[in-house]
Amino acid sequence: MKRKLPNLLGAILRDYFTDHLPRLRGISPHTIHSYRDSLVLLLRFLSARSKRPVAELDLKDLDPPGILTFLSYLEQERKNGAATRNVRLSAIHALFRFVASRNPEHLDLAQRVLGIPFKRAPQRAIDYLEYEEIESILKAIDRTNLQGTRDYALLATMFNTGARVQEIADLRACDLQLTKPFQVKLFGKGKKERYCPLWPQTAAVLRAFATERNLDLRSEVCVFLNHHDQPLTRFGIRYILARCLARASRDVPNLRKKRLHPHSMRHSTAVALLKSGNDLSTIAHYLGHANPTTTNRYAKVDLEMKRRAIARVKPVPRQSRTPWSRDATILDWLESL
Repeated sequence: MKRKLPNLLGAILRDYFTDHLPRLRGISPHTIHSYRDSLVLLLRFLSARSKRPVAELDLKDLDPPGILTFLSYLEQERKNGAATRNVRLSAIHALFRFVASRNPEHLDLAQRVLGIPFKRAPQRAIDYLEYEEIESILKAIDRTNLQGTRDYALLATMFNTGARVQEIADLRACDLQLTKPFQVKLFGKGKKERYCPLWPQTAAVLRAFATERNLDLRSEVCVFLNHHDQPLTRFGIRYILARCLARASRDVPNLRKKRLHPHSMRHSTAVALLKSGNDLSTIAHYLGHANPTTTNRYAKVDLEMKRRAIARVKPVPRQSRTPWSRDATILDWLESL
């Protein structure tokens, strides 16, 4: 009887997720969860495609044809965009870089998988709201109950700091400094922490919310909780923002064309800082951008800045000052412009 070889894929995944990512590379739990979700989707797809249990899949089953079919499945059946497809592929690439270093006998397979290219994603226009629109949304929140107080404090803090949604979800009471100088400590990507100043108005809102919640500002409990007294998730925050926008849209018709989600709130902060005269380098540090080129796109979104820029340019005259002459060559005419 032929002896069955041990399953290499299971051993690789165990070492990758329990030792390599958290201990050797120090990857954040959020990134590990993202990698996990991508690989779970891939394994389930390959299992259904081959009509074999996931436990019977081995490393050789994760070959380029199977992965390319999986990527097509994401776009065609799950209706994922190119950006989501690229995120899934990035997780697969990360696994096979580990395979190449851990199991060099499978270097050929790893190189072929790593050769699968990312797809160019269309560049969408940045969603953002003007300062006056954010004010309208805040004014529409009913602050006579704890939920409304929380929603108001949540939106005010997000707009003040331009924080990422996970940074807000992870915000602890001890990260708030509500005495002068008012500031908040945020933990961003790559385990980087930064301080953001708070407007006195935002500090007062947070102070009132902490008092209403009996929140000990020395504790490590999360600031923003749901109605089950559990920390808000990214999806919970997205839901709250959409609900606040829908409420404000009843009185402000222009808001019906807008989208308010966690990243559009962050974009709104960036555009407001830009309109206030701050340079892009300052905004990059404020938002916690590791690469300043990420911030440069905000210079493209403000239509009013574009209008002022074009107004400074002398318009091209409708007719040449020098009339066309039969004897003049085209070079003479061009030089006369």
